[in-house]
Amino acid sequence: MVKAVVGEESQLQLAEDRLSQSSAPAQVGLVIGKLSSCLDRGFVYDLVPTPQNDAGQPACSVLEPAKDNRKKGSKPKSQTSDSSSSLVIDKDWVAEHARQVSRMMVGGIRVVGIYVWASEAAFKNSTMVLCQTVKGVSEAASLLEDDLDERLLIHICYSPRRWTCRNCTLSSNITSSSLWPCDFKMGRVLTSLQTFKCFYNFDLRLPIYQEKALKSETLVGVLRNGISNYVKELQGAKAMIDGNLVVNDETCTTDGMHEVELLLPFMKDMYIEACSQKDVVGIVSFTGSVCSFSFLNSKEPVSQAVADIKDDIIRSLLSRLDIICDEADGDAGPNDDVIKETRNDSSSEKPVSQLVLHSLRKNCNLSLPRRVFVPWLSGTFISDYLQPSETLEVLKDHCVELMSMEAPEDASKILEPEEGSLRVTTTSFWDVVLPYSSTSSSSHEKNREITGKVTSQKTIKSPNVNLIAAIVILLLSVLVGYIFVRKS
Repeated sequence: MVKAVVGEESQLQLAEDRLSQSSAPAQVGLVIGKLSSCLDRGFVYDLVPTPQNDAGQPACSVLEPAKDNRKKGSKPKSQTSDSSSSLVIDKDWVAEHARQVSRMMVGGIRVVGIYVWASEAAFKNSTMVLCQTVKGVSEAASLLEDDLDERLLIHICYSPRRWTCRNCTLSSNITSSSLWPCDFKMGRVLTSLQTFKCFYNFDLRLPIYQEKALKSETLVGVLRNGISNYVKELQGAKAMIDGNLVVNDETCTTDGMHEVELLLPFMKDMYIEACSQKDVVGIVSFTGSVCSFSFLNSKEPVSQAVADIKDDIIRSLLSRLDIICDEADGDAGPNDDVIKETRNDSSSEKPVSQLVLHSLRKNCNLSLPRRVFVPWLSGTFISDYLQPSETLEVLKDHCVELMSMEAPEDASKILEPEEGSLRVTTTSFWDVVLPYSSTSSSSHEKNREITGKVTSQKTIKSPNVNLIAAIVILLLSVLVGYIFVRKS
């Protein structure tokens, strides 16, 4: 359990100034940072306010008591201390904000909780809804391998002005007793972060099984399941940092960019292995190169940076699938992602979410969004994903809407290390509904024909050999007789 939390003083002070200058009686948003299990400490890098929902309403508001006896000279609404006030939070909208922001995070930087700007009375009267909001955020921004069942709840009180941090334990039956106080202080944490970078090339061959294909399994479902199964193999990979094999939990003492190389054990040819299984009716090829960044606290071991890199690679692959599904599920438009199904005489376009494997007749190809990196705080980066048809203007809009920050005007500061898009290719599924037994029986018939031909050829060759041998013996007999006649 996290026992102490340190917040980046420069960013939190800016957030406090922004909140104090606003006229909003309450505000909710996301806490960006890291929870370190090896140090039992939490680090807060920034606070990101949740934007207004689609109806133009704030995600958090104050519910005043029905009977209002305040006089005209009373304090303004943002400074009210009515003991009966409580908070109304759009939990689903905050969770959706967390889901989209989590895609923009890189290794070692995550959505670790929520913050709320409210009076002391409103906070105390709303602990249950706050706990539910924290749990919703944790589920929306869940991690693949997370050994910490906790998130942070930061309360910024404006009367009196003070910061408090609580640890919210996640459980199936979350209650107000799930909140535990923890030490909170401000300091400098961003400047001590160390940077790690990794390029990872992958080539996945995912089998399509006949039983699942007949149940209308989608291409995205196959990819998501294949990536999830690939997690264990990737987590077991060894790593080299700056050319040195990582063998223990030592810390990194050098500054600058550290290059990480992942070493996977020699694997079988998955394509041949998949095709050899009798219930496989197709193959999905998923290839490309992923760029990953990770940021590590100077007191954490380098093995944690490697773990963050691996987690970031998997999350990046899954995020790209989520993006094409989100866009395909929306209204069809000129920028919607489609898969083009190649035919001999025509072509059709279908959204990814509607692509069913057994409906395919020919090979199809799909390009996933590429990853770009935007400078964030003190030399760190956040990321975003762009479709082949999208420009950096889309990236700037995402930064404003989701992160409340301005992207750099100078495009050269935005990193685009992934030169090519991730590619997905499927084989033909024309015979997906045919049982494997018919294919096997046809193979047996072919083998039987081949065997029959070979046997018949051997049968034909046998009499020819006997005839030649008889002629040779006859000629030798004649020759020997002729020699004896002359001598006599």
